[in-house]
Amino acid sequence: MSEGIAFYAIFFAAIFTNNILLTNYLGMCSFLAVSREVSTSEGLGGAVIFVMTATSVLNWLAYHYILVPFDLVYLRYIVFIVIIAAFVQLVEMVIERISDKLYASLGIFLPLITVNCAILGVSLFMVIRNYTFFNSVFYGLGSGIGWTVAIIAMAGIRQKMARSRVPKGLTGAGITLIIAGIMALAFMGFSGMIKIT
Repeated sequence: MSEGIAFYAIFFAAIFTNNILLTNYLGMCSFLAVSREVSTSEGLGGAVIFVMTATSVLNWLAYHYILVPFDLVYLRYIVFIVIIAAFVQLVEMVIERISDKLYASLGIFLPLITVNCAILGVSLFMVIRNYTFFNSVFYGLGSGIGWTVAIIAMAGIRQKMARSRVPKGLTGAGITLIIAGIMALAFMGFSGMIKIT
């Protein structure tokens, strides 16, 4: 199905027109919880880009070279989650060694990348859409960048709003969800450019 779609079209569509977060609404929990500061959002975004890209590669290889040849496709959810969990554990250890401040600021949300449905969603979408290896790599990378763009934009808006007067009934989660909805509408404006389904 993805044979006729160029890798760069898949890459840009994953960032803008089919943003995993704002058009598919996957990965919202960490998006809403961690997007209070730009620096924390950048750190988590970088980790998500790395994990999404790497697990797209690993899951594509596991699916096409282990699950399909041995007729174990029904185990793909379990295998994908195990690969993602192991890889996130590796990323967590690396971040803890490199930056104590980032590790502390991400807190519980770093291990929660394991259960970030956006990462599992990317692996499942690449299988459903029958992407080639090369297309899967660019889809994972583009999806990670798209998720990061969305969380950094949200963090920037929330930091600005900390100094703004927000009606009392909308403070906290209320205004955050309204902003997320407006951002999703803005990203939907790109939908006529490239569509990957």
